[in-house]
Amino acid sequence: MSVVSLDLAGYTDLPPGKVAMIVTYLEMRAQPLVRRIERPDLALERITDPDPAAYRALFRRIGHDWLWFGRLGADDAELLKLLQEPARELYFCRSNGEAVGLLELNFADPENAELAYFGLVPEAIGSGAGRWLMNQALARVWARPETKRMWLHTCTADSPQALGFYRSCGFTPYKRAIEVADDPRLSGLLPETAGPNIPVIDV
Repeated sequence: MSVVSLDLAGYTDLPPGKVAMIVTYLEMRAQPLVRRIERPDLALERITDPDPAAYRALFRRIGHDWLWFGRLGADDAELLKLLQEPARELYFCRSNGEAVGLLELNFADPENAELAYFGLVPEAIGSGAGRWLMNQALARVWARPETKRMWLHTCTADSPQALGFYRSCGFTPYKRAIEVADDPRLSGLLPETAGPNIPVIDV
């Protein structure tokens, strides 16, 4: 394995109004054996005609604590164009009819399927719904004969449990990156209470 030299030792100051995250990329190169989970209270609904307001409401509920903002800057037309791409599949996980989870798969590269978004509302975390939802994702990805690899990324703004969860599902880390972005709380995309583990610094 070659060693890449990176002259980024020590501390690097960020300008006010910026946030930085360490991103970890993970991959899976073969279909894993999964334990069947019976959850009659859960259902997976394919969303082909999404309502932007309903999507944003669920996105915000799931991502409030983890500083999810990637979809919040798009207007309705931009959001619908993205979510309705032919290679993209969007699902809501419902518990007794209520949307409690989000699953988004991107098959733009058929051999390398991306788990683009995956998350649960706070009340559903720890209930076993995450493992059930991941099983649904794995089944759909690996049912495609062209699939050779499934990948995703998570970051240090995400739940501290996320990396361990993905590894326990069979994903292996293979790359890291540093992501720097404008703090979405300063622009109003998210409230100041979002991402409480990352303080707002604007001066």
